[in-house]
Amino acid sequence: MYANERMEKISREDLQDLQLERLKKIIGWAYEKSAFYRNSFDKAGVGPQDIQTLQDVRKLPFLTYAELNRADAQDFLTLPFSSIVRVNYVDESAKEFTNFYTKGDIQNNVEMMARCLVAAGVNRASIVGLQADMSDSKFLDVLYALESIGATVAPLGTDYRQWLKMLDMFSLDTLIGTPQLIMQLIIQLQAFGKNVIDYDIKKIICANVNNIQNPLQQHIEARADAEVFNLFAPSELGTAGMIFQCKNNSGHHVQEDNYLVEIVNFKSNEVLEEDEHMGELVITTLTAQAMPLIRYRTGQAVRRMSDACECGRTFLRIATPYTRAMGNI
Repeated sequence: MYANERMEKISREDLQDLQLERLKKIIGWAYEKSAFYRNSFDKAGVGPQDIQTLQDVRKLPFLTYAELNRADAQDFLTLPFSSIVRVNYVDESAKEFTNFYTKGDIQNNVEMMARCLVAAGVNRASIVGLQADMSDSKFLDVLYALESIGATVAPLGTDYRQWLKMLDMFSLDTLIGTPQLIMQLIIQLQAFGKNVIDYDIKKIICANVNNIQNPLQQHIEARADAEVFNLFAPSELGTAGMIFQCKNNSGHHVQEDNYLVEIVNFKSNEVLEEDEHMGELVITTLTAQAMPLIRYRTGQAVRRMSDACECGRTFLRIATPYTRAMGNI
């Protein structure tokens, strides 16, 4: 099943044409509207006129979390506040970040999230428990995407007493939350003489703040006897929808109509093209309106997977050191 079959099965040629069109637009937009990017590009001696191919993105300077954290968030902002419909402040895992969203940003995030959920098997018959602080914008996107699919959603909050009560009230078949909250639920059930495997939960979707794939995955799978899917949800992305796993559980699909991906050598910054080489994931947002990220270094170790996925999706897949097909390395 697909949330957007036309886009998820787009030909590589059409996808690259779309990416180039969007790349040129976002670089021009960032240079014109963002004080940070204008200064950064000028310092590097590069401008929007230098972006004529997808490979030309390599002419642009990298962006690091340290730079994001050091600069005023409004220096990245490309629009006046009259065009902003949501502001979100996140303080998690020693990271503090402020995100701004336009109506278009939210629509794109919800669309991407719907793809993630459908790829994991969530549908209108699903009954989903959402373990999250709903003041975090990423989980609002998850909520709206679930509702757009037609699934039944039970917002569980972050209080274990509410978790336990709602588990007994409703036959939840899917849990979505951070790995830490999901483990807390498993432990609290055990403290009350209960076992998570006695419930109907057969699918768990983890929103991972620090890593694409959380090392807790196999432990959660074993304790819950459930399929576990991963979402990459650091505060600086402002969404958990950049990558997703399908039911084939072979690597992670990248939402390439919204992100241009590079994999660079950790030591030399050389862009790696070969599948077997592990490097750092670098992303450029292609559709973000309020706060684009240009060549952002995520710190994530990944490698490219170019073989076709049996699910039929044509988006690039990446593997992490924890991807089962690679083994733990």
